[in-house]
Amino acid sequence: MKRTSKKIQLRNTATFTEKLFDWSQQFNQIVWLDSNKYEQNYTSYDAVLAIDAHAIIETSYENAFAELQQFKNKSKDYIFGYLSYDLKNDVEALTSNNLDGLGFSDLYFFQPKKIFLLKGNELEVLYLEDYDRDIESDLNAIEKYGKPSNLFEHDVKIHKRISKKEYLKQLDKVLDHIHRGDIYEVNFCQEFYAENARIDPFEVYKKLNEISKPPFASFLRIDGKYILSASPERFVRKQERTIISQPIKGTAKRLSNKRLDQKLAFNLAQDEKERSENIMIVDLVRNDLSKTAIKGSVKVEELCKVYTFDQVHQLISTVVSQVSDAIDAVAIVKSLFPMGSMTGAPKVSAMKIIEGLEKTKRGVYSGAIGYFTPTNDFDFNVVIRSILYNASQKYLSYSVGGAITSKSDPEKEYQECLLKAIAMKTALKN
Repeated sequence: MKRTSKKIQLRNTATFTEKLFDWSQQFNQIVWLDSNKYEQNYTSYDAVLAIDAHAIIETSYENAFAELQQFKNKSKDYIFGYLSYDLKNDVEALTSNNLDGLGFSDLYFFQPKKIFLLKGNELEVLYLEDYDRDIESDLNAIEKYGKPSNLFEHDVKIHKRISKKEYLKQLDKVLDHIHRGDIYEVNFCQEFYAENARIDPFEVYKKLNEISKPPFASFLRIDGKYILSASPERFVRKQERTIISQPIKGTAKRLSNKRLDQKLAFNLAQDEKERSENIMIVDLVRNDLSKTAIKGSVKVEELCKVYTFDQVHQLISTVVSQVSDAIDAVAIVKSLFPMGSMTGAPKVSAMKIIEGLEKTKRGVYSGAIGYFTPTNDFDFNVVIRSILYNASQKYLSYSVGGAITSKSDPEKEYQECLLKAIAMKTALKN
């Protein structure tokens, strides 16, 4: 099925973008991706909206990547959705048996009837041909859209899945594994959750995004399931023959005093422990990219560069490779999944240890949200700094974690978790 394309020059991009997102609330399938115009390389759009499913794939991890490849190849179109962390079980001989309060499927993608692509003051609209008669009426409705005033009050009581004492105890076990040589880095996470939670997901997402303004923000709705993500991290992008992965490892807080804030950023760039965390994952990503890369094409473009966000400073590296046109896009994603920054190294050993020591099934957290294009390109974030919500179960969850190495101080790691949780906690306040 072909798409009708229409390009429009917008008079007021900011107003239209806000109205577009509000107008999308009426649909049961939504993927909204927002760069917040963060200055970065390798970006095509300021914002993307995909709505209203024409076709869907929703499955558990067994043969999930093969089924996704078939779905993509059959549609020959844009498909949007998520990959949960537990697809690791399709990539390796692993399991996920921990508590799951959310009940999201392991994989979900849909072929949208309607797509909106925003860049600068240009809007491109792509409607499937059976729905292209709606373009003008939809654009008029968006321009005139006025969101009703919202008096909804959130009712959320956040609990820790593990106490601080238990967190420190688990980190001692992680460090034992490191000292024995089982692993040399692992990303250990903990869940914060609420039962009988009532929120307005659209308003919470807006507040979360306003607090953080990250480059890979996303809002995903699948009927009554929601992902509200303020992710600063790209998992992987394919742009023609170029593959780009940008792992984050290394965090420092922000300060209101400009001079002291800059000093913290400078210190982060020099911090031996933080740099070693990042470099270990860069080595892992280089190895993962080499599985599909043209020989000799894997390169580190940026190593441990400090990027500053509203909440934190982060060390980010950029690793690229070149691939043959013959390699399918889904096969490339599978070869890299899950993102090394969310596992540790060696990757399989780290994932086994994670399963044994964490108390909660990660699900979509530390998975990826994004899309494939008809030309075999793709772009995916890493689902971190995110609130997951199942409205029918009234269960809400957000998780935070950090990289543990031999040089880790458990108390400092715990404080880093609390730092990363601030934005989600603040967004849920009335």
